[in-house]
Amino acid sequence: MAFTRNPQVFSAAVSETVIGAGDKAVKLGGEHVFPFYTFDAPIDNPPAVGIDFSDKGPDRELPGIAAFFEGAETLGQVAKRASEAEGASFVSLTLRSADPNGDDEPVEESVAKAKEVADAIDVPLVIQGTGNADKDAALLPKVAEALEGKNVLLMSATEDNYKGIAVSAVLAYGQKISAESAVDINLAKQLNVVISQQGVKAGSTVQHVGVAAAGYGFEYVASAMERIRGAALSQNDDMLQVPIVTPIANEVWSVKESVVSEEDFPEWGPVEERGINMEISTAVACLASGSNAVILRHPESIRTVSKLISDLM
Repeated sequence: MAFTRNPQVFSAAVSETVIGAGDKAVKLGGEHVFPFYTFDAPIDNPPAVGIDFSDKGPDRELPGIAAFFEGAETLGQVAKRASEAEGASFVSLTLRSADPNGDDEPVEESVAKAKEVADAIDVPLVIQGTGNADKDAALLPKVAEALEGKNVLLMSATEDNYKGIAVSAVLAYGQKISAESAVDINLAKQLNVVISQQGVKAGSTVQHVGVAAAGYGFEYVASAMERIRGAALSQNDDMLQVPIVTPIANEVWSVKESVVSEEDFPEWGPVEERGINMEISTAVACLASGSNAVILRHPESIRTVSKLISDLM
């Protein structure tokens, strides 16, 4: 008997969110099949890969990163170099100095840094905050105002601060925001619902539904992403039909495998190589589970994951 293939194409689709402007704008989402199921139907917008660095500069302790950013001293120069990384579609700046548990840099200084980066690049920009809900509530609206017209993505709006960020960033200044929840389909949906109740329409948001490095409880992340994508497509749940963006770099480059010295664990091999492998493994797993974009740190990871995406599309 001849085999008859029945493509699984859904009438529902993930909404499309555009970040950046001009020819280098990036479209996220829009698919109506499962991740990489191009054998069922074309996927117009392939997953994107971003390059991460903080306002303190790139991690020059890693030889590969130090070599890539050699000669780039100012934050603007670092941003420009980052935007030229092979395979990177956008740049992600983490405003680490503003963390109240760290330097607690004044909002105005962090905003100036964000503007310096935005002015130095011609690719889309993602701004990651401090992770402190109160500080981000004060910081991100000011960043949104300063970068009006740039169509940046601000990460992240949480349950504790979404009102001010959503209204100011999206409605007042036309930016995009990420809804961040904690590895649970119900929490993700609820946050999307309350953000939409502020008047934020589809196409103005993405969702960050949680992340973990591969091997560190990642099965919960994969399960949440798969359930969210399944509900969006097979159940036509419009509150979950939101592109997923996953910032991986900070998580991966802080786990034991990526930081302990080769002297302590010689059988594990070089530190940088381990971190790259961990970053690639985590990124690929996130993309296969439903993420529409991943944010990585090492140029080699970015190059490898981008090539994999290209080969699969």
